Amino acid sequence: MIPTREAAEELLRDGEACNPGAWADHSRVVAMCAERIAAACGGMDPEKAYVLGLLHDIGRKFGVKHMGHIYDGYHYMTRLGYDEAARICLSHSFSIQRLEDYIGKWDITAEQQEELRRLLEELEYDDYDRLIQVCDSLAGTEVVDMEERMADVKRRYGAYPQDKWDKNLELKAYFEEKMRQDIYKVVGR
Repeated sequence: MIPTREAAEELLRDGEACNPGAWADHSRVVAMCAERIAAACGGMDPEKAYVLGLLHDIGRKFGVKHMGHIYDGYHYMTRLGYDEAARICLSHSFSIQRLEDYIGKWDITAEQQEELRRLLEELEYDDYDRLIQVCDSLAGTEVVDMEERMADVKRRYGAYPQDKWDKNLELKAYFEEKMRQDIYKVVGR
């Protein structure tokens, strides 16, 4: 289950009021990209894609966190009854389904890490998981070149696993094949 577009936009506005920052505009760009790509793919729901994109980082509502935003977002959406949005809060940072590939600070307890690891391992990714992962790699506070974004993350955090880099490019190619056109043309870059 997911909220309506209007309810998701209100959740994001509320989150932004609690913790102002670029993350909210980033979420809006991810949502826009997801909606456009889903519409171009056929067989996907653009409205659902938009809502999931909008809420993928909603855990940032609870403060400046790294891995903590994944944990907080998952539990927040679960408490609200939005299981599909909770799933995206969990899966969006893991194009390769391994907790160890997280880029950033591990700012949650060992028990919380084990919970996320278990939840992540239990998922069978679908095209909405993949879509938000690829859109997250295309978005800063505007649409950016995926390889430039990954290089920026590598500069800021000192590393970017090569298999994760390659997987993001594979996801880009996957959606370009589904759309039969260049992803940047679809998202307006």
